[in-house]
Amino acid sequence: MRLSFLLLALIVSVGAEARPQAQTGAPPPDSPGGYAIYREGMLQSGKPLKGVREHGLKMEGAAAACVNCHRRSGLGTNEGRITIPPITAKYLFHPGERPMPEDAMQAGSQPSLRHERYTDETLARAIRQGIDADGRPLSFLMPRFALGDADMAALIAYLKSLSSGRVAGVGDEFLEFATIFTPETDPAARQGTIDVLSHFFSNKNDFERLHDPPLVAKRRIHYRVTRKWRLHVWDLQGGPETWDQQLQQHLRQEPVFATISGGGGREWGPVHRFCEREQLPCLFPNVELPVVDEKDFYSVYYNRGVLLEADLIAHKLGDPAASAGRVVQIYRQGDIGEQAAQALAQSASAKSSVRSWAESPVTEQGKEADVKAALAVIRPGDVVVLWLRPEDLRALPEAPPTGVTQVMVSGLMGGLERAPLPSAWRSVALMAYPFELPEKRAVLLNYPLGWFRIQKIAVVDERAQVDAYIACQIMSEAIGHAYGEFVRDYVLEQVENSVSFRLINGYYTKLGLAPGQRFASKGGYMVRLTDSPRPAVVAQTHWIAP
Repeated sequence: MRLSFLLLALIVSVGAEARPQAQTGAPPPDSPGGYAIYREGMLQSGKPLKGVREHGLKMEGAAAACVNCHRRSGLGTNEGRITIPPITAKYLFHPGERPMPEDAMQAGSQPSLRHERYTDETLARAIRQGIDADGRPLSFLMPRFALGDADMAALIAYLKSLSSGRVAGVGDEFLEFATIFTPETDPAARQGTIDVLSHFFSNKNDFERLHDPPLVAKRRIHYRVTRKWRLHVWDLQGGPETWDQQLQQHLRQEPVFATISGGGGREWGPVHRFCEREQLPCLFPNVELPVVDEKDFYSVYYNRGVLLEADLIAHKLGDPAASAGRVVQIYRQGDIGEQAAQALAQSASAKSSVRSWAESPVTEQGKEADVKAALAVIRPGDVVVLWLRPEDLRALPEAPPTGVTQVMVSGLMGGLERAPLPSAWRSVALMAYPFELPEKRAVLLNYPLGWFRIQKIAVVDERAQVDAYIACQIMSEAIGHAYGEFVRDYVLEQVENSVSFRLINGYYTKLGLAPGQRFASKGGYMVRLTDSPRPAVVAQTHWIAP
């Protein structure tokens, strides 16, 4: 996936003190024009940036932007034998002061990419003519850009500020992390998650090598620059409209490098928006309704929650063998099923033949009898979609309405294989299941559950705790691969680079992130619940990535 994206970027393009702006790649006040060139491929005149590679291959605009290859951090990337070098100030203008990450990654197997220090003049020559500071030709992958003097000065000014300055949450000894919980978080899930994070941090601090030399050798890999990890727990109180202020206060009192795991209930949007605005990495919170915005960068989730379930159901409704009847969606007002129902109607309308749609919501404070009353609108031949919690599933009548032969159920909301769906409903119901199937998952969980036993961690919410453990592993791997570059954007880029190669993914069939993607698990199954204890679910589809 990474290689295909890199080649796509290279070839298809033919045709504040605690939050320093330079560290995050935000437009610095002294070089907004350079930001636009680097990140957007737009010159200060408003015209698109144009570049030419070998053999006359042309590119322009967003396709020509430096960020496509050198990434937001400016610290480059490696893919096989392809190296996109770092182009931040300390590597361009002070190359002898810090080791280059690719020296360590190549481990002496390839020629070093070190060079003499650049000046503004030689860097301009490299950008325009493809000649490096030593007078050698740059790689054929590097386009030549005919930038005017004003645009060149703006771009160089931006590169000098990129990924520089002090980073909040990074001390001489500690990396500071927070985990965030909203008031709706289940108390058992909260405590279980904190137990896992605390033990992981303690183990890491006990066994890390903390005083090894920096990466300076060209012929072998030294131990990486490390810090101890310290955890802060941020518990939010009150309504969502107050969370932003609380988070600002937490961040002022306890500046952190990133947030990890945590959890919430029906609402997570204020936390997501806070992390994006503060450019604070938020890695794999356990939420059912994440925010989906392709422009965002700092929040990374396991999957799209009930929005992924909506797409799984839409995919099934688009099956030619599916019933062509009206779709009636039942949800409790104020719960996430309301947004899921909207997403399903939009997704299914785009993927299947025109259907008629109806909604029969249960009032937010409705009684159990109101669940049965919501079924009164159902007619024979309708497809019923239940976005209901376990307590509402228990309130269903013993049998589905007469003439209903197809029911869809949210697994996340209903409790997955433990959903208390009445027996007569199970024979006609399919459940959206955005995880690996239980029998296969049992093998994947051997490692984390074994670690819990060794650490004497009580399993009180298996999925939340396993998710927290996998999030810790991913963060640890990403920071290790950053080779001492404690830059938020770069660590997130390392998450993108490494997560696809994991073998232990807990509840998920496969995790993978390409640059710009923020949902690591992209599919699931449609399953049928059984009345027998084992197995609790039987897949009715192959793994679907809608």
